[in-house]
Amino acid sequence: MTKPMYRGETPKIIALGAEAALIKHTFLGMPAVYKVRLPKPYRDPKLDLRLRSERTATEAKIIHDLRLAGLPVPALYYVSLSEGLIVMEYVEGDLLRDLINRRVSGYADLVRELGKVIALMHGLGVVHGDITTSNVVVREGTPYVIDFGLAKYSNELEDVGVDVHLFIRAVESTHYDVMEEVIMAFFEGYASIAGEERVKEIKEKVREIRLRGRYVEERRQKRNK
Repeated sequence: MTKPMYRGETPKIIALGAEAALIKHTFLGMPAVYKVRLPKPYRDPKLDLRLRSERTATEAKIIHDLRLAGLPVPALYYVSLSEGLIVMEYVEGDLLRDLINRRVSGYADLVRELGKVIALMHGLGVVHGDITTSNVVVREGTPYVIDFGLAKYSNELEDVGVDVHLFIRAVESTHYDVMEEVIMAFFEGYASIAGEERVKEIKEKVREIRLRGRYVEERRQKRNK
């Protein structure tokens, strides 16, 4: 891959988290996002480098595989494992979260399309790890899934169930007044790709995960009394 070019547009930090910094800049004249995994000073330097390199490699490979399969995810431009750096396409558009909150016409159709994308992703053995409407950018009517920092390869129903459970929980907290419509649209899109039987399996697993979470919370509350 070509070494990043740091000329042109002034870099702009768009997100700074505990694990990584996201910087909007350009790459060979194209709008790009530079994702840098930050060193952890409390970790042994060799271990820190290995962990950051491994996580960078996994994220880059997942994005590459999904893009190669034709799924709407950012294009990769450059990867440096030693720097914990991924340079990828900056997807211009509106967050699905904002479109739903503004009740933009056709938002349910966009959620259905997202359900299709996630079903295809799961079919390829990838779980995202943080599916929220804030991690979906709509460009020209297509929902692009972004932020694969927590993604991993897995075909386990448990991991798929957790992925869907996290989406449902995010919808319940972010879009409470339309959550039933949004969740229904998501499953409609998912079922159109994976089938109704698979959706039934996932819903049952999600129910199990939620009950498990309630049990743990009840135990915690009893201990604190």
